Amino acid sequence: MPGAQAQANPILSFLPLVLMFVVFYFLLIRPQQKRQKQHAEMVKSLKKGDRVVTSGGVIGTVHTLQEDYVVLKVGDQDTKIEVLRSAVQELRKS
Repeated sequence: MPGAQAQANPILSFLPLVLMFVVFYFLLIRPQQKRQKQHAEMVKSLKKGDRVVTSGGVIGTVHTLQEDYVVLKVGDQDTKIEVLRSAVQELRKS
């Protein structure tokens, strides 16, 4: 039959979609999960006296730890603020 066309394998038509998912997983999803895990471990391991930066840019020293929030001592006076643990962005070197 001269006018018949060969049927493409249906698996080959999904191959580009599968490859795009694999690339997105290794370039976007996996690194984000790794950062979230590191952040959760850092927040979990906070201790009194640690110097931290919040997501709002406040720099302070951990004064008291509670289950879901920390009390930070900020400024020269004895000013204390309560901040959610999830708002602690990073641990600073003293």
